[in-house]
Amino acid sequence: MNSEEHSTENNEGTKHFFDTYALVEIYEGNEAYTKFADKAFFITKLNLFELHQYMLRTGGESFADSEFDKYVLHAQEFSIEVVKDASKFRKQHKGKNLSMTDCIGYILAKEKGLVFLTGDGMFEGLENVEFVK
Repeated sequence: MNSEEHSTENNEGTKHFFDTYALVEIYEGNEAYTKFADKAFFITKLNLFELHQYMLRTGGESFADSEFDKYVLHAQEFSIEVVKDASKFRKQHKGKNLSMTDCIGYILAKEKGLVFLTGDGMFEGLENVEFVK
């Protein structure tokens, strides 16, 4: 695992928001993500969309549909304020080319007191991020 200076160390009390990058790495069996595989986590319906797209590409429609159900209960709703704050966050970091999904997830994680887990280099070094490659 590559923990950065601004990363939050994972301990038993830390709750995480998994971005789609993290979900895919866990699913693919990346050893750096092994310790997160059995942890409670949160995502949004936007992450569900991205994950389903990934599973359609890698395993086909019936596979994606059956696997999808395993993640639905982890999806959190988000408010209009999160949407606005995510938009502002994206504008502040316009040089990083951050996705809408990731910006909403990052802001929701902060709002809910969750650590944003990712290996997306665009988030490396940001506050409230556990960066794992």
